[in-house]
Amino acid sequence: MLEKIQAAAAQVGSVVVGKQPQIRLAMACLLARGHLLIEDLPGVGKTTLAHALAISLGLAFKRVQFTNDLLPGDIVGTSVWERNQNRFVFLQGPVFSQVLLADEINRASPRTQSALLEAMEERQVSVDGTARPLPDPFFVIATQNPQDQIGTFPLPESQLDRFLMCIELGYPDPRSERALLEGQERRALLEKLAPCLSPADLMAAQQAARQVRCAPPLLDYLQALLSHSRRSSAFAEGLSPRAGLALLAAARAWAMLDGRSYLLPDDLQAVLGPVAGHRLRPAKGSALGHRARAELVAELVRAVAVP
Repeated sequence: MLEKIQAAAAQVGSVVVGKQPQIRLAMACLLARGHLLIEDLPGVGKTTLAHALAISLGLAFKRVQFTNDLLPGDIVGTSVWERNQNRFVFLQGPVFSQVLLADEINRASPRTQSALLEAMEERQVSVDGTARPLPDPFFVIATQNPQDQIGTFPLPESQLDRFLMCIELGYPDPRSERALLEGQERRALLEKLAPCLSPADLMAAQQAARQVRCAPPLLDYLQALLSHSRRSSAFAEGLSPRAGLALLAAARAWAMLDGRSYLLPDDLQAVLGPVAGHRLRPAKGSALGHRARAELVAELVRAVAVP
């Protein structure tokens, strides 16, 4: 199973070149049954990464381009009157897919953004008083432009907390950019990709990741990180219990990608930034960029002793 996952990561890396750390984090996020937020400038490969992940993992996906006039019904679906049947019939929206690619999610209004809250947490949507389950596995892979760009609506904390990880791609290094310039067009490469896993394979890998052993001293370390974030005057508020569960799940998936059945402190530290960075805010200040988030996480790591 690990060989299939590594093959999928390598295939994604053949399209999104020079971004192996981000690809591995994305794979760990999905193995942990989490949702992924990719935040960066337009044109650095956010959407391409999402497409390549969905195809390589053998998942059916649908893409929604978020705009300021998008309505909740455009995502979850709506009921329409069917004259021949003399009743209302529910027409499923694009959320009924194994992967929903929410492109430029912060260009939609807060009302539309909130339509994903139940889907991301409960893996179901409620329409006309009826709860409708979503496919399994189900992931939201969202892309987001920087908040200082025109026409964006900042994601509320409740929405951000639903994303297990938030990663940034950044500009490519010179060697990778040269490969992009000399290589094929990315869309053509995506069309050539083939699934490396089946949905059943992925679900089996997720189950295996949950079995990775976490020794009591590492749970103590995790709790110390959570506790310090809540007590320290450096943070506006601490990490929630959901964040603690997300950190543990992501670390287990990270260890599994290393071929281990047990956790190390390095696993927790490797995923701490992507899991906690978008959940932490400084006690003084407003919006955070990626560098400022990294500094907050580094402060948290320095403050808590490793067992």
